[in-house]
Amino acid sequence: MADKKLEKLKYPIGTFEAPKVIDDALILTWIEDIERFPTAIAELTKNLTVQQLHWPYRPNGWNIKQVVHHCADSHMNSIIRFKLALTEDSPTIRPYYEDRWATLVDGNDNNLENTLLLLKGLHAKLGILLRSITKEQMAREFIHPEHGRRFRLDETIGVYAWHSNHHLAHIKQALHYKGEF
Repeated sequence: MADKKLEKLKYPIGTFEAPKVIDDALILTWIEDIERFPTAIAELTKNLTVQQLHWPYRPNGWNIKQVVHHCADSHMNSIIRFKLALTEDSPTIRPYYEDRWATLVDGNDNNLENTLLLLKGLHAKLGILLRSITKEQMAREFIHPEHGRRFRLDETIGVYAWHSNHHLAHIKQALHYKGEF
């Protein structure tokens, strides 16, 4: 039972599963989720105290501020992955150690202002790029060496929409439990 609870805390909205059919309407919904993310995360965190920023979303999980800083790091990598796939033939992307990045000084800053500004600009730019991808380009791919597989751009849009919603749920969860489990 404890394992199921921990799994639910780790994946409060479940894991991403690519649908068998990815149509234009679904892609548009995903892009809108991505575009809304900076406002949603800013709203959730705008009045938090330093103590609240230290609340983890699960036992041995990141705290709220680490989640916010991680989203900026991850989504900076995402736009680079999209651009590589759009300009190169099936490039192999460079993974990074997100757990190690979360321990760096900028991943533990109690001031979220610059990270929220970065997310706002980054997601505006990402939205412009994603809305410009043609149907033919949606089939372009990149290779992720950690997963040992190719990812199509249409699926990757879904992954980052899920990722945004996944981490919003983490912050809501940390606030609900007040960092105590």
